[in-house]
Amino acid sequence: MVRKLKYHEQKLLKKVDFINWEVDNNIHEVKVLRKYRMDKREDYTKYNKLSRNVRELAQKIRDLDEKDTFRIQSTAKLLEKLYAMGLIPTKQSLQLCEMVSASSFCRRRLPTIVVRLRMAQNLKTAVTFIEQGHIRVGPEVITDPAFLVTRNMEDFVTWVDSSKIKKHVMEYNEERDDFDLGL
Repeated sequence: MVRKLKYHEQKLLKKVDFINWEVDNNIHEVKVLRKYRMDKREDYTKYNKLSRNVRELAQKIRDLDEKDTFRIQSTAKLLEKLYAMGLIPTKQSLQLCEMVSASSFCRRRLPTIVVRLRMAQNLKTAVTFIEQGHIRVGPEVITDPAFLVTRNMEDFVTWVDSSKIKKHVMEYNEERDDFDLGL
């Protein structure tokens, strides 16, 4: 049983709404969390902060004089870094830095890459495969779905050698080869 609140406690809690929190009103955040199957809200807030920092940095670089050598060098470095991370499609201009968002980082997460490589049908199964230790990036087995994959590492996303799923895929491919040969 819950005790009755004292007068000063009632007075303090009068302005607090326990049903509708201000934090929960962000519908866009919830949509992104569901779309990319993110378990931790903190990951989304980190991505949001990083994307804001990238946009602010791009704005500061844009404010410099166009003929300044520092601006040219820093622009090239920033665009190279963002392109290597896979956050922007090309290294053309600083305009692309304005497009960097939290969703850009979410698209570089390992489950999304696994689905794009057609190693899993959807994000739910991709997250399950990663958490169970079926996926490796290079020589390392990755069990954290929040792992960010760069463009260079994207080619090295494969199955773990001891994975049952890899064995099923190989058996299927061998059967398919036999079928294609008409045996």
